[in-house]
Amino acid sequence: MATSVPPERTARQRSEEESGSAMSFFDHLVELRKRIISALLAIGIGMILGFIVAKRFIYLIIQPMMEALRANHLADKLYYTSPAGGVSLIINLSIYLGIVIAMPWVLYQIWLFVAPGLYKHERRAVASFIVSSMALFLCGIAFGYFVMLPRVLTYIIHFMNDGPIEPLISVNEYFSLIVVVLVGLGIIFEMPVVIFILSLFNIVTPKFLLKNFRYAMLLITVAAAIVTPTPDATTMLVFMAPMVVLYFVGVLVSYAVLRRKRARALAEGEAH
Repeated sequence: MATSVPPERTARQRSEEESGSAMSFFDHLVELRKRIISALLAIGIGMILGFIVAKRFIYLIIQPMMEALRANHLADKLYYTSPAGGVSLIINLSIYLGIVIAMPWVLYQIWLFVAPGLYKHERRAVASFIVSSMALFLCGIAFGYFVMLPRVLTYIIHFMNDGPIEPLISVNEYFSLIVVVLVGLGIIFEMPVVIFILSLFNIVTPKFLLKNFRYAMLLITVAAAIVTPTPDATTMLVFMAPMVVLYFVGVLVSYAVLRRKRARALAEGEAH
């Protein structure tokens, strides 16, 4: 049985759900400019901090390769092959560290820009989206660093570690390789967030995701083949395993979104 809602309570709830005051197109541009400048300043400060710790951070980055070399009874040294190679590595590393350090503030600026145009419950969802995106991206990097890189690098070094041939590994080329692997895995780990957004806009549903799992499996296999830098099937399967798990996590996320939307629609129907 529907319950009547006091007019004053309805007005109060409506005022809470209302977005911020209307803004003109020019006001939106001014606000966007403000948020972009703030984000770029944060990245600049992050790059300075990254430059300060870059030399120490290099040892953390090269650790998986050092262990792979030692595991194959080789000298654990990396080299730069041009006079400016070391400086180039420090600068590139500072840029990436600056982006990572500033990312929470950058995401917060994005949230400040879009929040005035959202309802209250949507603003809460956006805040959760930002936190989840950052956490999943870092989980992807951690999985790549602690699980994938040791396995991949050991296989690569062992593949040609016989006879008179020995590796002379450029630290710059090694850095380019791990950036592809770690950033690729960080993006792949965003799969539940992507499914969350698609579910919010009714583009996908749990039933659709489960029904089309075989096509998703095909895409996962192709993505794993692209990201995996080695040709062996075992490493590729290790890449695919978390992607399959994340897909089903996305199904659960989609189910939660659908259930919440239905509950909200039912509550609004009873209110009327």
